[in-house]
Amino acid sequence: MPLPPTTNDKTIFIDGTPIGPSHAPYIVAELSANHNGSLEHALALIEAAKNAGANAVKIQTYRPDTLTIDCNRPDFQINQGLWQGKNLYQLYEWAHTPWEWHAALFQKAQAVGITLFSSPFDASAVELLESLNAPAYKIASFELIDHALIKCVAKTGKPLILSTGMADQAEIAEAVTVARKNGCTELMLLQCVSGYPAPASDYNLRTLADMASRFDCLVGLSDHTLCSTTAITSIALNACLIEKHFTLSREEPSPDAAFSLEPHELADLCTSAKTAWSALGQANYQRRPSEEANLVFRRSLYVVEDMQAGDVFSAENLRSIRPGYGLAPKHLTAIIGQRAAKPIKAGTRMDWSMTTNNEDPQ
Repeated sequence: MPLPPTTNDKTIFIDGTPIGPSHAPYIVAELSANHNGSLEHALALIEAAKNAGANAVKIQTYRPDTLTIDCNRPDFQINQGLWQGKNLYQLYEWAHTPWEWHAALFQKAQAVGITLFSSPFDASAVELLESLNAPAYKIASFELIDHALIKCVAKTGKPLILSTGMADQAEIAEAVTVARKNGCTELMLLQCVSGYPAPASDYNLRTLADMASRFDCLVGLSDHTLCSTTAITSIALNACLIEKHFTLSREEPSPDAAFSLEPHELADLCTSAKTAWSALGQANYQRRPSEEANLVFRRSLYVVEDMQAGDVFSAENLRSIRPGYGLAPKHLTAIIGQRAAKPIKAGTRMDWSMTTNNEDPQ
């Protein structure tokens, strides 16, 4: 049965597979941290995703020190949710996929006949993935405001998927502009709510059609709800790609298992993706209530070395890292070269009052 008519008849290709309104939804099994620290477990997940009928497996390519610093100040603590009691560095040390595994993961995917691609979190991750001939890239929701990363990925010329959790309309527009100005011709936006798990009522699936029209691109869904109903419903609104976290068992003690699909559930999603029923909200670009506590996972500007009054801000003492309580990363170049107005301790969120100019020079 064909999907409902659409004015957006674009098609992109990932590893030779066409994705668009005229094709069956592309199902991505997000491995994330569900390898639980075991390469053998990660390889088993790839094979299980293939057996369930997914089109692709996605991993995440980062190291803890490319995301944050090892700091126990209050800003860096996770105070609620699944990962309560850890600081950011501890979470990412636990959750990351070791870089030395990547070649074996790509080889396994090729052997079983499933596509593998990744979300890189900095330029060194892109370099690694390019060496492995990654066929596409995804920018994770919390990195959507990292224009330098989007530029780096866009320059590869590969299909680019941007996840929009936490982002408002202006931030999405900025990210799309950066991607297109730097060579991206195959672009998709994913409607996403960055809560873990997220309530279905926050998803506002009518935003899919608005997003496709507003940004002139294909759209899909990154679904963090606890079942597949929202994902399946999105197909009726021309979502071309569905991404769900995937685990062998929710009983496993991995960071993401609690909100991930098990193999039989992923198989049900893959076979049911063309069936849609109504769960429509309103077009909405405001931050969702379930996301407010998760600013800790966004990047912003932080002083990372002790500074004295009069010291010059530089790339060494001021970085764009998680959490997201400081100034937006786009202000980094405006602050570099200014002087500190007062002593500042490492791990302090940046604001304009810390500069001698005391205001945004722009």
